[in-house]
Amino acid sequence: NGIEISCINYGCTITKIIVPDRNGNYENIVLGYETFEEYEKGTAYFGAVIGRAAGRIKGAAFDLDGIPYQLQQNNNRNHLHGGFEGFHKVLWTAESFETDNKAGVKFTYTSPNGEAGYPGNVSLVVTYTLDNFDELTIDYHGQTDQKTLLNMTNHSYFNLSGNLKRDTLKHSLTLKSNSFLELDQELVPTGTIQDVEGTDFDFRIGRLIQSGAESGHQQCILAGKGYDHPFLLGVNHDQEIFLEDPESGRTLTIETDEAAVVFYSGTQLTSHGEIYGVPSRKYLGICLETQGLPDAVNHPHLPSWILDKDKEYSSKTKY
Repeated sequence: NGIEISCINYGCTITKIIVPDRNGNYENIVLGYETFEEYEKGTAYFGAVIGRAAGRIKGAAFDLDGIPYQLQQNNNRNHLHGGFEGFHKVLWTAESFETDNKAGVKFTYTSPNGEAGYPGNVSLVVTYTLDNFDELTIDYHGQTDQKTLLNMTNHSYFNLSGNLKRDTLKHSLTLKSNSFLELDQELVPTGTIQDVEGTDFDFRIGRLIQSGAESGHQQCILAGKGYDHPFLLGVNHDQEIFLEDPESGRTLTIETDEAAVVFYSGTQLTSHGEIYGVPSRKYLGICLETQGLPDAVNHPHLPSWILDKDKEYSSKTKY
């Protein structure tokens, strides 16, 4: 149907997604760079697969079966998105495939024991599939030879205006979510679950991204006048995430197995150079990172993403 998705095997990075607007104009709807060197130096995780653990881990430390582990501190004193040696910074093996109704790429990588401080050798497979129903499916699989943590996501930044003509403040987001995780001053979840009712975090019937930028809610102010929050999903595989740009007519529906989506409204996109010829700035793109809840390993009341030896990690998100 004319839709194109481009990716590179450095970090399984999605570099472009080309889709039509209501008038049939095909344009790119994700943020990225023109050169490999920019991805190599970049710190915004544009389009990349994230692991071993998506999000922040407080103090870059956790215990498993009474054994303490110290991770790389790459976000103040905390650990973010797998550390300096996260999945976004490694070369994956790539194998493309195509049938009558779909095409895609299968990426494989083995993360060695001790990488970024994590225990266990973890064998990973990430598959991107584009089909004739205009659906991009990302399948994640992993197996470990030692109990470890695994919580993966994709860090694409979306801007449905096309070719970054506008920022995302006039985009409308709908989330089937009744609650979100509160953040501390370092943007690490406190473990406290807050109700969205009556707040600027209530996206159940749709809300402009702009409302967070203009909000007086302390959590929005904390996140740089916007959002960087995990939302607990009330349903799965039922149009639970819906993004729309009324001006272009483009819409994005996301369905997932995961317990949560981290909605980040791009409040720190101020110093990342030129993004396909457009100077980086706040709100130029938004992330909808389907994943387990960040720092759950340090909050036993949250759903666990500890992976046991010889058990399989499996997750699917469809765009």
